Amino acid sequence: MTLTTSSNGAAAPGRGSRIANCLGAITCLAGALAVASVSGQPAFAAESDGAAIAANGTDAGAPACASCHGEHGEGQPEGPFPRLAGINAHYLVQQLQDFASGKRASDLMGPIAMALSDSQMNAVATYYAKQSPPKAAEPDPIDEAAITAGETLAERGDWTRGLPGCAQCHGPGGVGVGSSFPKLAGQSMEYITGQLKAWQDKQRANDPLGLMANVAFKLSDKDVTAVASYYASLPAAETTTSGENGGK
Repeated sequence: MTLTTSSNGAAAPGRGSRIANCLGAITCLAGALAVASVSGQPAFAAESDGAAIAANGTDAGAPACASCHGEHGEGQPEGPFPRLAGINAHYLVQQLQDFASGKRASDLMGPIAMALSDSQMNAVATYYAKQSPPKAAEPDPIDEAAITAGETLAERGDWTRGLPGCAQCHGPGGVGVGSSFPKLAGQSMEYITGQLKAWQDKQRANDPLGLMANVAFKLSDKDVTAVASYYASLPAAETTTSGENGGK
């Protein structure tokens, strides 16, 4: 589920090469999940197969997803590589299907999303949905004032601007709701910022009923930073044995 650019223009030393080495791995995860949903309710493959694909890639040349998204899907907050651990498997499948079809555009994710087999995609989706690694540390301290402002926007919204709270779809504290609204708690600041900017710039448009686009268009740059700061400050939402938070 990745369509991001860095929230700042400067790259840390060595980061460019690290990001370059990760490009294929993002695609691996996308491919590994999207096509599974083509026939509706996916019949998920053995979790052990997903673990192997995530760690080692495939014989067909798909790189290891872990090289971008972390050993257990914890993400890399210093780059545009989101946390995948504990995200609803059906949501991941849908995103990967969108990458494969081009509905969600990405030069990185698209090719491998189309290349992996259905069983490989299903296996990786199940693997990541069931993971609960510790939250990856942010590379820089998060501003407390931004966190406070972000909590207000995320939980209550701003109805003077017709802006609903993120919690109305993503659940209190960003725990996620069902297969349409993913967990945000513990996701990196850079990733959330990048996605909100992508909605604003119409680089991403695969949301249900255009809900995210309508919300993102009403956010100022300061609002984006605040909301991203708030969710990045939270611990990662707990994952149940079914791979979904709270049975939602």
